[in-house]
Amino acid sequence: MVVRTSSSPSTPADAPAPAEALAQAPSHALARLRETSPLTQCITNAVVTNFTANALLALGAAPAMCDIPGEAGMFAGIAGGVLVNLGTPTAEQRDAAREAVATGTPWVLDPVAVGALPVRTALAHELLDARPAIIRGNASEILALAGAGSGGRGVDTTDAADDALDAARALAARTGGTVAVSGDTDLIVDATRTARVPGGSVLLTKVTGGGCALGAAMAAFAAVAEPFDAAVAASAVWAVASERAASGARGPGSFAVAFLDELAAIEPADLRDRVELAR
Repeated sequence: MVVRTSSSPSTPADAPAPAEALAQAPSHALARLRETSPLTQCITNAVVTNFTANALLALGAAPAMCDIPGEAGMFAGIAGGVLVNLGTPTAEQRDAAREAVATGTPWVLDPVAVGALPVRTALAHELLDARPAIIRGNASEILALAGAGSGGRGVDTTDAADDALDAARALAARTGGTVAVSGDTDLIVDATRTARVPGGSVLLTKVTGGGCALGAAMAAFAAVAEPFDAAVAASAVWAVASERAASGARGPGSFAVAFLDELAAIEPADLRDRVELAR
């Protein structure tokens, strides 16, 4: 972990060093989210709408699954954050996504299964021009979106998070935003910073919507924090809550219920020391 101990000319002498500021960011973001309950619009896939909505409610946000053309853009204009998830990109959802990302509201792109399938791949590349605040995906999806791979096995990755580091940096440079790569250790990058969030439970991969709901959480946090901090905060919350849920779960079913409970129970102080600032 890299820690800067002296201030630069553009940084007040009493400002926290980057590593300290990053350690505090998830706690501050969660506190702000709980105070404001940001309206979070989800244009997401049909498989995960219920779990995603419940996860956002448990976290403290206000979910809305508004994905109808003619309404999606209007709704995005009043939302605090928007998720565009390409898991089941129907023609209506594709048009709704185009409307929503044109409003200027911070939005998250989750390029589910991009690379192997042509409709969603073309749409993902089109939406990149609208400059998502955050791109969240597994390593194979990020590699494919950057043109450095052909995608994973369906929605499952065949690559490790660190394999996608250069691709994530390239996408961050292209969009001016943040890229979050999910894995055993989540990797979050923007133009100047790289962070890692270790931990979390493998049971998240056994519950439909575990990753998709993480993208929604990033959209909620993007309403109250800048994109890099939003992605870090959501990843830290997911790591802590999933570990706690797994400790008493008998399997995926009881884990899913316990995970929602832990999202509701988590406190800002629980998120300290979950993030590493790296080169």
